[in-house]
Order: sequence, then C-alpha cells, then structure tokens
Amino acid sequence: MKSKSIKGKSTEEIKSALDQSMEDGFKPTLAIAFISKSQDIKAISKMLDGAGIEIFGSTTNGEFINEETEKGSAALLLLDINKDYFQIYFEEYPDRSYRKVATNIAQRASARFSTPAFLIGLSENNVDGEEILHGLEDVIGKDVKAFGGCAGDDYSFTETIVFTNGKVSRHAMLCIALDESKVKIKGIATCGWKAVGTEKTVTKSVGNHVYTVDDMPVLDITVKYGGLKDINPENKDVLIELAANFPLQLQREKGDPVMRPGLVIDWTDHSFYTMGSVPQGSKVRFSLPPDFDVMEKVIKGVENLKATEMPEADALIVFSCAGRILSLGPLMPQEIEGIKNVWNVPMVGMFSNGELARATGGNLEMHNLTTCCVALKEK
Repeated sequence: MKSKSIKGKSTEEIKSALDQSMEDGFKPTLAIAFISKSQDIKAISKMLDGAGIEIFGSTTNGEFINEETEKGSAALLLLDINKDYFQIYFEEYPDRSYRKVATNIAQRASARFSTPAFLIGLSENNVDGEEILHGLEDVIGKDVKAFGGCAGDDYSFTETIVFTNGKVSRHAMLCIALDESKVKIKGIATCGWKAVGTEKTVTKSVGNHVYTVDDMPVLDITVKYGGLKDINPENKDVLIELAANFPLQLQREKGDPVMRPGLVIDWTDHSFYTMGSVPQGSKVRFSLPPDFDVMEKVIKGVENLKATEMPEADALIVFSCAGRILSLGPLMPQEIEGIKNVWNVPMVGMFSNGELARATGGNLEMHNLTTCCVALKEK
C-alpha cells in the first residue's frame, strides 16, 4: 500500500497538492481527511469524489501531516489501498441510539469481512463514545480492534462534523471497516499525565456526570487540590484550566488509568460532565500539570509498539486530544516529530475532542488528554 500526505489552506491548494501527488502514477482510492470547519468541506469532498477517492472525513481543532501543526487548514492522508480491503459506513444517531447504530454497522462489517477492524469518527459534542464501542464489542467480541476520535470545531464547542462521499452530519458515526486478513492494523493510546495524591472515591455520579468525590462537590475538591484561583462562571478559561491541567485519572483494576477531565460545569451544584463514564464508587486521583515526561512516555509507547508488534508500516494516523496542545503549547511539535520518526512514513493527524482506543493492558474505551497512534500495513 502506497501512501502520501498533503495539506493546504484552501480547496485550490488541496487540488494542486492532489494533482501533484498523482503525477508519478500514484492513484489513491481512500483519503483520511482532517479538515477545519473554516474550509469548504463540500468543495473538497466533491473534488476527491470526482477523482474516485473514498473519504473518511472529520472536522478538527487543528491538523497536521508532520511536526508543524496547523489551524484552519486541511490535512489528508492518501492511500492506494485495494477497495476490496475496506468498506466505509456512515450512520446517524438522531435519537442518541449509539449502541444500536454501532451494532448495526458491526453486523454489516462482519458479514463482509471475517475479521474486521475499525477506524471511527464521531460527531456531536456530547456523544457517548463508549456506547459506540460497546456496540462493536456486542457483535465482534471484546478483542475487536477499534481506534478513532471525536470531531472538533476549532475550539468553539458548538458543532462538530463527520463526512464522506456525498454525506455530511453533525450527529453521525463514520467508520472504515478494514479486512484484517489483508491489512494489518495496530494502535496504542498513551497519555503520560502523572497522578498525584492518594486515591479518592467517587461518591455520587450518573454516567459521565460526576457530582461528588469523597462527599465533596467535584469542582470544589479539584480547586482545593489544584490550588486554582478565580474559578467562577465569568472566567472563560476555567474549562481549559480544569481539562488541560488538573483532570481526574480514573483508576482501573486492569491497565493504565483513563483520563476524565471536566468538560462542562454545572454551577448550581459544582458538579461537572466528562467525555467518558465515571462509575459511582470508582477510584480517582488528580493529575500534575504536564512536563517533558508526558511527551517522552507517548513516544516510548509508540517505539515499543513498533518493536513488539508493528516493525513496518505503510501509513500512520494520529488522534491527539485538543487538550494536549493547550497544555504542551510550543512543545507539542516535539511529540509529533518523535511519533513520526518511529516509522518515518506518511502521516496525518488531528486534535480531537476525545479518543477511542485500548489503553495499555486495558479495555477498549473513551479517552481524553491522550494520543492515539494507529499504524497500517498491507499484508
């Protein structure tokens, strides 16, 4: 499988880059398209469709094909993969029937491929990504390989979009099912945030709505242990401060902890909502603000993936949480460069609102403040 990465800040730039990529006879059949909402998504999709290229598309909070991160642009990974080796599915969930939608897609994919693996894009700011993953597991089993991310919207937190050929939606699951007998796919989800303090107990929660920890409102206890100041509804940066620097770490009996930052605050009772579930009675710890070790852990995790499971790759796809670039700032390119240098193959990445993957030694679930790297190799 041959692959190439292109980028541009207009439809014309993308068309020029696409034409140039095909001058040597390269004929892509699939595009992983990570595009800012500020771009003309319909025009770019129409252009790719006219070239006979199938599209896995998502809006972002930033995009990249190398260590240079962009905003307001389009980044594409072009693949010349055999069309018999993959199938794109696109299904809306207007009634929030996430598990049912995923189950339906998994059933169709398993009828087509004996062992399907999945690359997923989700739109809708409050989508329950774990219900999507449970739907895949219901059909394929607990060992199903699935990776992906939640679409972004340039940090406006208003409207996210996934799209494919002739279809665009703010409330949909977009999915590539890959035939694992033809395409090897391996991935890893790594966070790197260090925990601090003793374990504490979630004393009241419903799904992803966390009310109290150790019988104290979760916002108040976070402020107390984080030493935060000026935490009030008028502070427009409060969510960035909470999510990027002082997230909860949900402890697991199996595998690494899972990050659960507060994303929406209920100021009436100082509770907050997270992207993934936080069961009542579960154990959590707080996190230290990130440092160089955060990046090093991610890069070492990807290096280990290459050394133990994926010695060669044809292409790399990265879903990195939008909170990482807010926390790491100018250091973020170092992490991306370190990841790319592991295989040194064409890459595309986006800053997402949530990541879907299996943590080291853990279960398939929703993540935040995490980098999910997915490597592909045609057999």
